[in-house]
Amino acid sequence: MRGDPTIWRQGTLMSDRRSSADRETPKPTGEKRSAGAKSKAKRKPSAPAVDASTMSPTTAGEQAVHNTVRTLSNARGPRTVPQRPKSRGDDMLGRDGRKVRPVLKLLNGLLTLLVVVLLGAGGAFYYLQAAVDADGPLGEPKLLVIPRNDGTQQIAERLEKDGMVSDRRLFLAGLYTLRAASLMPGGHTLNLKAGEYEIKPGASIRSIVETLSEGRSVLMKVTVPEGLTSYQIVERLRADQSLIGDIREVPAEGTLLPETFSLPRGSSRQTLIEMMQVAQKKVVDQLWAERQDGLPLKSPAEAIILASIIEKETGRNDERDRVAAVFINRLRKNMKIQSDPTILYGIALGKVQWGKPIMRSDIASKTAHNTYVIPALPPTPICNPGRAAIESALKPAPVTDLFFVADGRGGHVFAETNREHEANVAKWRQVERERAGAPVAAGSSQAPAPLTTTINSPNPSTKTSPATLAPATRPAAKTN
Repeated sequence: MRGDPTIWRQGTLMSDRRSSADRETPKPTGEKRSAGAKSKAKRKPSAPAVDASTMSPTTAGEQAVHNTVRTLSNARGPRTVPQRPKSRGDDMLGRDGRKVRPVLKLLNGLLTLLVVVLLGAGGAFYYLQAAVDADGPLGEPKLLVIPRNDGTQQIAERLEKDGMVSDRRLFLAGLYTLRAASLMPGGHTLNLKAGEYEIKPGASIRSIVETLSEGRSVLMKVTVPEGLTSYQIVERLRADQSLIGDIREVPAEGTLLPETFSLPRGSSRQTLIEMMQVAQKKVVDQLWAERQDGLPLKSPAEAIILASIIEKETGRNDERDRVAAVFINRLRKNMKIQSDPTILYGIALGKVQWGKPIMRSDIASKTAHNTYVIPALPPTPICNPGRAAIESALKPAPVTDLFFVADGRGGHVFAETNREHEANVAKWRQVERERAGAPVAAGSSQAPAPLTTTINSPNPSTKTSPATLAPATRPAAKTN
């Protein structure tokens, strides 16, 4: 029977069917059994005795093997489960007995901290959003001037000092909040800019930040009058304290458009010069494309030269195109322009004094711009003409006038023939005598030049005696 595998497995299986309590708690055997174990053994009901004589041989043999196995098992002591040595990680067990790793424990703490921070940041953000949209303390409109190179802290202090915000720290916090929000897709950078701004009553922090970051400063107007030379314009801009910086060089004559320009206080003078140059080119290009056909002008540059002469001859809108027609008709007949302002400009160029009287000796001065001497247009403009003068040069009136003289009332009288012009000159001389109270001595070398001068014959090839030359009376130069 010892060699029978079936019997041996049955005995082993029977020994393995012991209760878990038997496997976990060792039970002493023999004489070493405790008193408690003995009392339990006494209380446990004894198994009924089996009469071996009544067993079959096979059953008796199995019982004998089972008893032998049990005897050997009891002799070896209780069967225990092997215990592994205690490791360092046994003190990091969770409540359910599972091991908690250090990384997970760290992540758990970090997540908890992150949640707390996010909740706090959300609350602060909500508070700041309400603060930046709240009405400010300003009770009436006020001008805010932010100098160049002022930092954010200085701007905040200025706003608090001027009573536009209640607390500079709240303004800074709101500014940083709005800057953070501007980083979202579709946002734009919020940089506070120098300038002069009008802050409205009750303006919120958001409104102030938007005004300063968008540069919506109060615009000042700078007016440059027509008829000034480039040198005179530069000197005027240098004297304007609302502008900053210097002008690199005096621009070429006739390249600046006299106009009223709007720009922030503190803009550079060079910037304004460049604005005038761009505006002039735009106007000239437009008007040159719309000019009349058949004009004796070869280029836009010649149009500007003629326009500068027209600008200095008259300031009246109702006769500017007729003055232009006189000069255009003279150019067509190869007649000299004979314009008094060209005499003055030829003598002093850009530093000319437009109101200075013209002497007899000045008329004959051989300068590049004196149209009493040169047979055509001057080489450069004599001033910076306005848009109206440029348009008149390119769109003269449809008349055949060749002469004009002052009428004594701020305007001019025009004529087509020498006879008509002589009559108009006589009337003008009478006005002069009445104003002066006495005639001017014609022989005086220091006396102002007479307003009647000779002009070329319409046909240069025709020789004409001085007695038959028609006088061309020139008005005094226009001053600005």
